Amino acid sequence: MLIARTLTVHIKALRDKFPIIAVMGPRQSGKTTLLKSVFPDYKYVSLENEEIRLAASQDPNGFLSQYDDKAIFDEAQRVPKLFSYLQTKTDNDRKMGQYILSGSQNYLLMESITQSLAGRVALLRLMPLSFQEMLPDNLLSASWQEAVFKGFYPAIHSRDLDPNLLYPNYLETYVERDVNTLLQVRDTVAFRRFLKRCAANAGQLLNIHSIATDCSISPTTAKAWLSILETSHMVFTLSPWFHNFNKRIIKSPKLFFYDTGLVCNLLEMNSPKDVENYFQRGSLFENLIVAEIYKQVYHAGRRPSYYFWQDSNKNEIDLLWERAGITSFLEIKSGQTINPSFFSNLTKFSKNEGLRVGSQHLIYGGSDKFEHLGVEVRGWKEIKDLAI
Repeated sequence: MLIARTLTVHIKALRDKFPIIAVMGPRQSGKTTLLKSVFPDYKYVSLENEEIRLAASQDPNGFLSQYDDKAIFDEAQRVPKLFSYLQTKTDNDRKMGQYILSGSQNYLLMESITQSLAGRVALLRLMPLSFQEMLPDNLLSASWQEAVFKGFYPAIHSRDLDPNLLYPNYLETYVERDVNTLLQVRDTVAFRRFLKRCAANAGQLLNIHSIATDCSISPTTAKAWLSILETSHMVFTLSPWFHNFNKRIIKSPKLFFYDTGLVCNLLEMNSPKDVENYFQRGSLFENLIVAEIYKQVYHAGRRPSYYFWQDSNKNEIDLLWERAGITSFLEIKSGQTINPSFFSNLTKFSKNEGLRVGSQHLIYGGSDKFEHLGVEVRGWKEIKDLAI
């Protein structure tokens, strides 16, 4: 089953504006499937193939002469030497949409691009499936608990694959290939413990020193490992929002995973019922919603720019964004029944002096859509274009 991806429109639009398009994203997010479907007239070349990789490394000019135009180079980071030759060739040929690059080891791919192809390449990111990509084919689960548990990797939905089968294999591949390539981690047991500890922190304030202590590693090692998780598009951090009206604010970022199914697997959950019974289920729901917004922004060909706010008294706004000096904000509540307390922080925050208030939103675990006290209330499935 081929699931239509939102990023398709933006890839096609950029093909006529840049000689090279690069699509990055986590493993198994559907990059190869997408590129083959969008560019059926392009030759597909996988640099995972040892013979092809050897040819590209030993004779880059000869290799590129075979793929003079309209070629997709998958896992392009496997041949870093090729990028300087791509620069020369595209500069000489001056053809738009000449090459498409993709790769899963995002740090290495980005490093090669910035060194050789700056200004010549359009960078896009394909993340796991978004709600709006799943809804047309009725792939989105009926309950948010089931959606959190199953996650959003295409294979789970297009092939009806059991999450309990996919995620252990996914993690094995990730640890054995990406992590060892970038960090040469010898103690994979410690790294897996670190991953599990990060999963337990999903949707919450990040205390890297506490995580390091719990995993018996140094804070320096923990920071290096977290950086790899970020560049692999496994996790991201949300920075706190600062404003002069209150200096007693939380300075730590919050940690989120792009895919909640991966979080559930790391937390050793076996069914949606485990999500429902999880003592931090509100954090899992928050992770679900924030990650969805980030995916929608990336799939629109843009970069996320969001924050959260929390003061020393634990008053918090889950998500904020600024446009032309106007601040909009969003509260996220996992409950399926609207409670008046859901609006209290929005009301308090909107009254701060000097704040130009834009739109106010509440996403909750139910399904109704209405307006209350100037706040737009939406059910958890209705997030399309909410904060883009």
